[in-house]
Amino acid sequence: MKFLRDLLDKQKPHFVKGGKFEKLHSTFEAFETFLFVPDKVTHSGAHVRDAIDMKRTMIIVVLALIPPLIFGIWNVGYQHYLSLGMPYDFWPMFGFGLIKVLPVIVVSYVVGLAIEFGFAQARHHEVNEGFLVSGMLIPLVMPPDVPLWMVAVATAFAVIIGKEVFGGTGMNILNPALTARAFLFFAYPSEMSGDKVWIAEKADAFSGATPLGHLLVMDVDKVPDNFSMFLGTIPGSIGETSTLAIILGALILIATGIGSARIMLSVIAGGLGMGLLFNLWGANDYMNIPAYQHLIMGGFAFGAVYMATDPVSASQTTRGKIIYGVLIGMIAVLIRVFNPAYPEGMMLSILLMNVFAPLVDYYVVQANIKKRLKRAKAVINA
Repeated sequence: MKFLRDLLDKQKPHFVKGGKFEKLHSTFEAFETFLFVPDKVTHSGAHVRDAIDMKRTMIIVVLALIPPLIFGIWNVGYQHYLSLGMPYDFWPMFGFGLIKVLPVIVVSYVVGLAIEFGFAQARHHEVNEGFLVSGMLIPLVMPPDVPLWMVAVATAFAVIIGKEVFGGTGMNILNPALTARAFLFFAYPSEMSGDKVWIAEKADAFSGATPLGHLLVMDVDKVPDNFSMFLGTIPGSIGETSTLAIILGALILIATGIGSARIMLSVIAGGLGMGLLFNLWGANDYMNIPAYQHLIMGGFAFGAVYMATDPVSASQTTRGKIIYGVLIGMIAVLIRVFNPAYPEGMMLSILLMNVFAPLVDYYVVQANIKKRLKRAKAVINA
């Protein structure tokens, strides 16, 4: 590591003001701070500092995404060989899945980081670290057979329209990864729905519908069993199928304090509560879907753990996080039941609550202010 540090120190004068590569200062600083913790210190004012910066925070989130990523790569290969009725072993399945998934990840990072670096250079700002996570989330919410040019277009849309127009990382009002998926969902619906997109190069006679896809046409007999849906050996987006792998990622986020357990549990409580309410009502077949099944179908678990907990677009207050999470869970199930045309209600639910998160926080803060004023008046009157 000393050799690497000496090499960076030797090249650094060329990238500071007055150096021959001063216009690339933001790019150099991004690589330097990615490899080493910044040595900047506070010289004035009262500040609280800890031993972790944003890059380290983002890297922990990426590590928490490894379980669903690894399982997703394997599942892409598993679904392929299963559809063809061919014998399959672990490594051939994993190898096939890696060949299909790796290009999607590469395109996401290349396009997204190129735009991030471009905006940083143009604004003479530091490179935002947020795309370290978004660049991994975008591939995981995509179908395995999504065309690479669509991934590039969706990533560019998410970074430019979803982030940079608002000022970059920390200023966006919508989750960038979900913005990319929503863009493809509405711009290219044929590539984001239907049997063909969920299994890479599947046999024509093999159904590739997801559990929510079967429920859309009320083909209940073809819905996988609960264990398969929990384990994730079903068709679906690359990283969203395995609830078990997502739980492992959630434990990493909670143990490190990076992810909000309050939001995760609130989303689950909201979805479960709304599902139970519909079970009691039972006015149509969709309402009779067991409440717990909503938690293991589609992108519910993935959204609750990785999307709803986005620290930028989520609510910031303690009570606001609970309200925010409960409403996400409730609305997701509500969309699934009353609007089967959009069976994946989690995406729309989170994006909707991203917009209303500041309003939730506002009313929570105002309620606390009113409560304290009443308490102060009571003390004065006493």
